[in-house]
Amino acid sequence: MGALEEFREETRAWLAENCPPGARGPGEVSSGGNKVPVENSDTRLWLERCAEKGFTVPTWPTEYGGAGLTKEEFLVLLEEMRGLDARVPLTGMGVTMIGPTLLEYGNEDQKQRHLPRIARGEIRWCQGYSEPGAGSDLASLRTRAEDKGDHFLINGQKIWTSGAQFADWIFCLTRTDPDVPKHEGISFLLFTMDQPGVSVKPIRLISGHSPFCETFLDDAIAKKEDLVHEVNKGWTVAKRLLQHERSGIGRLAGGDIRDDARPLPAFAKQYVGEIDGRITDPHLRNEIARHAIESRAFRLTQRRTVEEADGAKTPGPATSIFKLYGANLGKKASELRMSAMGLKGIGWDGDPFNQEEIDTTRAWLRGKAGSIAGGSNEVQMNIIAKRVLGLPD
Repeated sequence: MGALEEFREETRAWLAENCPPGARGPGEVSSGGNKVPVENSDTRLWLERCAEKGFTVPTWPTEYGGAGLTKEEFLVLLEEMRGLDARVPLTGMGVTMIGPTLLEYGNEDQKQRHLPRIARGEIRWCQGYSEPGAGSDLASLRTRAEDKGDHFLINGQKIWTSGAQFADWIFCLTRTDPDVPKHEGISFLLFTMDQPGVSVKPIRLISGHSPFCETFLDDAIAKKEDLVHEVNKGWTVAKRLLQHERSGIGRLAGGDIRDDARPLPAFAKQYVGEIDGRITDPHLRNEIARHAIESRAFRLTQRRTVEEADGAKTPGPATSIFKLYGANLGKKASELRMSAMGLKGIGWDGDPFNQEEIDTTRAWLRGKAGSIAGGSNEVQMNIIAKRVLGLPD
């Protein structure tokens, strides 16, 4: 038996013994930190066991809390987790965005201080990129960071800061030199959210939820040792982080990318009925089948990038393809659920709508932001045209 097959058998046995029943199938997933309690005891237990094993960040080096898996071992882990229907043990910007970025651009001190805490789910991160006057044109940001010797003093405002009200730390783009071309005067800083200079105001959306926030920085402090890479070279770090975000590859560590809703076929059968196990509405049935095929192809393409990459590192501009296609898939899934519900899809609150119907309607409204957040579809298409296809400006 080869070493890889031995690893498969050991991994299969470990997963079967250590993945609790309540951590299998759709359900709660921890995003780290302590500001949002994890209600499911099996979810907490699964996180603890995976963190100890290094399976929250399986390809990270062991000295930073990972399992140090090779590309081939990582793919085996994905297959075995999927076979067990195990959920992602840990998600959030720590494991999918800032963590992988620090592995590339952080110094040893930063890696030692931040990465193990991310891997154990001890802290939750948020992203300080967009500003009221700097969205798609992010390099126009105006938040200032002044060098005060042993720290930076930060003043400005960020907006659409996802999960800021629950975050412990923020990775933030700041302007450290206003007298050079805009892309060249930006620095990438890390600092704690729990300080007097940081205030957060959640933004209530049309869905009724407040996943995004305004973040106000009034003499906030970032320690000098939490400058990532070099002063005025933050744009390079920022672009790399966005590639990690857009690829979605980091989220594959749980075996697949799933949501907490019931599978589309079962959902549709409840509302439009079924005959011999098939959705009765032929048009809806075909659309759901098409979406399932496209979703599966998308997942396989993501997995292929892991197989083809050197050390399972995130690819470059091609990640915009994942962002564009994934955003459209998510919106289409919500639209199909709404189509299945018919008039039940107009529910906002109270009788005669049940909680699942209300949640589905609000998720459909919230999901419209998927083609804007993290870089709009138009931005992604421009990147694909210029940097992937090599088309002229």
